[in-house]
Amino acid sequence: MKIAVVAHLKYPIAEPYAGGLEMHTHLLVQTLQRRGHVVTLFASAGSDPDLDPTVMCDPTGIALESDDEHEVAIHHVERAAYLAMMDLIRAGDFDLVHNNALDDLPLRASAGMNLPWVTVLHISPFDTFVGGVKAAAPGMTFLAVSSSLAQEWSKIVPNAQVVGNGIDLSTFAYNAAPKASSYAIWSGRIVPEKGLHLAIDAARAAGLPMHFAGPKLDPVYWAAEIAPRLGPHLIDLGHLSHRDLARQIGQARVAIVSPCWEEPFGLVVAEALACGTPVAAFRRGAIPHILDVTCGRLAKPNDADDLGRAIREATGLSRRACRERAETLFDAEAMTNRYLEVYRRVMRTHNPNAGHR
Repeated sequence: MKIAVVAHLKYPIAEPYAGGLEMHTHLLVQTLQRRGHVVTLFASAGSDPDLDPTVMCDPTGIALESDDEHEVAIHHVERAAYLAMMDLIRAGDFDLVHNNALDDLPLRASAGMNLPWVTVLHISPFDTFVGGVKAAAPGMTFLAVSSSLAQEWSKIVPNAQVVGNGIDLSTFAYNAAPKASSYAIWSGRIVPEKGLHLAIDAARAAGLPMHFAGPKLDPVYWAAEIAPRLGPHLIDLGHLSHRDLARQIGQARVAIVSPCWEEPFGLVVAEALACGTPVAAFRRGAIPHILDVTCGRLAKPNDADDLGRAIREATGLSRRACRERAETLFDAEAMTNRYLEVYRRVMRTHNPNAGHR
């Protein structure tokens, strides 16, 4: 197949990843290309050159303290880049478009193209994106990354098929035992909705030292909530490659996942389980569907003391059971198979007389 993959433009599709969507997009493109499909990734500068991306603009991610004038300028850059991207897709003789963007413009543009499109819902409904969904091509196929997210979208997109995210199980390798002088670990974007401050409080309540890793994308949040909590039992690992992150996770006794929003999927949960590391997490979004009693413990949302209780309980769970859960649910090869099944069905519906591999 000849597939156009539309990425969002906030951050490069490259390691160290800014977040789960960047990792997911990279892994999907890489796997499809390895299987012989011709994939054109439309993305921002700095994306992995091994993917041979078509670069549309510099990354447009901005710190939250940026002024309104700067944000308006960034918005114009993004819109111009997406308009140029749509022109390239129209001229590109593609079999299908896979849309991973969080912008409404590609959705609106799809209505004027005679191409099959698949849009994956990666985030809860927000006003501008909902407007794009409603204006999309009538034949648009919508997928959701979890059943809980599909439910959030159900009034706007009824019966969205669920295709869960996958991870590279070889990168997040199984580690049968934690490091002798072990710790809890937290990883993710260091922004308010990921709740690192609550994870720190919970680890202290559980009596465990904690390591954390991720990009500092909100300086105001860091200064107000994280810097005052720093101390001798808290180690900042910085923004790690996935192989380095996997090693740190595999040596931990427990992974803490502390979202302050309804987590659409929770790739950090899948990564920890793959390493054999049990998870203690808030009961938010998709997480209760990912974890079961063999591999994790859940806590009341935003309750650091209850999360501390979950941490203590999770440390005694079977690491082998964690890995088996990951192998069953989160294999990237199985994820790619599901996407290919969707692509073939969508292409047959769009052109019933065409044959596709």
